[in-house]
Amino acid sequence: MIDGPRCRPARWALLSVVLAGTATSARSDGTQDVPAEAPNRPLAFEDGHDLPPGRDDPVDRAVQSGLDFLARDLTTQASGRVSLGAPEYEAPVGLTALAALAFMAGGSTPNRGPHQRSLVRTLEYLLEHQVPAEEPAAGFIDATEDLQSRMHGHGLAVLALTQAYTLSPNSPRGERIYEAVRMGIRRIEEAQGQDGGWYYDPLPVDLTEGSVTVCVLQALRGARNCGFQVDSSVIARAVAYVKTLQDEQGGFMYSPTQPTTSIGLTAACLSTLHAIGIYEGAVVEDGYLYVWKGLTERDDRRAKGEFGGESRFPFYERFYLSQALWQNPDEEVFRRWWRDEAPRLLTAQREDGSWPDRRYDGGGRRIEGRYGSAYSTSMNVLVLSVPAGRLPIFQR
Repeated sequence: MIDGPRCRPARWALLSVVLAGTATSARSDGTQDVPAEAPNRPLAFEDGHDLPPGRDDPVDRAVQSGLDFLARDLTTQASGRVSLGAPEYEAPVGLTALAALAFMAGGSTPNRGPHQRSLVRTLEYLLEHQVPAEEPAAGFIDATEDLQSRMHGHGLAVLALTQAYTLSPNSPRGERIYEAVRMGIRRIEEAQGQDGGWYYDPLPVDLTEGSVTVCVLQALRGARNCGFQVDSSVIARAVAYVKTLQDEQGGFMYSPTQPTTSIGLTAACLSTLHAIGIYEGAVVEDGYLYVWKGLTERDDRRAKGEFGGESRFPFYERFYLSQALWQNPDEEVFRRWWRDEAPRLLTAQREDGSWPDRRYDGGGRRIEGRYGSAYSTSMNVLVLSVPAGRLPIFQR
């Protein structure tokens, strides 16, 4: 990953003022994940630690317990994919890619580690579901039973394969992964829309949206970082598109035709800008101010006993917040958020190592999520693994 400057321009100073006034409230929305029966687990950072002190700390234990849950889940799935959530939201490609990323973030590689076999099963599933070179949409990673992943899942799958290739390039499986990534990159490049973004289809269409664009850009970043040829003009057009999604308040919109902003999508766009080397400037700084303003207002409402306006997509939001804040030039930005968020996640973990897939609807009612515990567990494991830096994309 390209390292960013460590200077503190005027707007970073303003952000520090905001943080100083919200040291205990600037956090994400983890409370909706805490089941009534949640065990009283030890909290992280006892004795004043800001970051995980070592492998025997509560964060690492939670990560390994979550991965053990995913490994047990995989043993019940003959196909090598993780279990799914609601039938109408089956997304095996995306969910299996997230599980693969989680296994690698926890310290396993295709050749070794406590969850090496489970990781290999997830990688084999992704490799087996790539469209062959002689067919339309060649290189697209998809599955007949997948009703939801589409281009989003393809981006996650290519990202997972790039990380696996980085960790184990010199093997027969590494050669297969190399070819799959190469074809996957070409599919992403060929599916780019005229305005620089992507949509859910593996071929270019008139529509584009920010969430898919962020996902495939991360895949391209992962590919470029491990030596694959990526068309620089594709990335330049995509970055220009991402910048057009920012509104006057600093938030990033879902799409030009659906101008709804959110903390999660703003964090995703900030993380993407960091990934290609943009760490400062008005676009980045205004985005952070939007994020912290939203998090602070959410906690203020909670403190008053009101519905806090929690994210409809809490795992997505937390996943990208962790990356964006970790990549922020001011390391205190991540620390402020992590001090609150990590203990909340540890407390929410169930005895079997999983996290429940629960969220709030627009009316403030807590409901079951769409994708199941394999999804929520993979996402939370990835969040908790960011400071350890075992996954190449999490390295500063």
